[in-house]
Amino acid sequence: MIIALGIIIALVILTFVMWLLLTRRLREKYAVLWLVIALAVLILGVFPELLFGLTRLLGVAVPANLLFALATLLLIGVSLHLSWELSQVEDETRRLAEEVAILHARLDDIAPDRTAREHGPASNAEPPTDHGAHSAGVPLRDDAEMTEAAVSPQTDRPDD
Repeated sequence: MIIALGIIIALVILTFVMWLLLTRRLREKYAVLWLVIALAVLILGVFPELLFGLTRLLGVAVPANLLFALATLLLIGVSLHLSWELSQVEDETRRLAEEVAILHARLDDIAPDRTAREHGPASNAEPPTDHGAHSAGVPLRDDAEMTEAAVSPQTDRPDD
């Protein structure tokens, strides 16, 4: 009965991981680990003698102790890997936040120049300080204009 349960659990894990992969809810690099685990459980379920042989080979008294030790090592490995991935994501998030801050600073530097060109040199209008609201009656640029200005700042060219 236990062997049948192990086989059923392995097949459920395999099916679930494949479904997660097909629906793109699990990335391939994480799926490999779970597929290997499911296949190992399936092989041990179909051939339980392998566990007994491995237990004798490693000098473990009870096969269940070996399973618990392997499961503990697996969980430690998964935790370590996820901690590493989290650190990578935090570094990337910090880098992206810094890039956004630099782009906002560049836009703030570009905005007064563009406002002066649009309203003429005699304009006393204040440059917008808040990107989300109108300030001192000066219309704010839309996102496409802001992106264009950040990527390729316009120089003073005579109108054709």
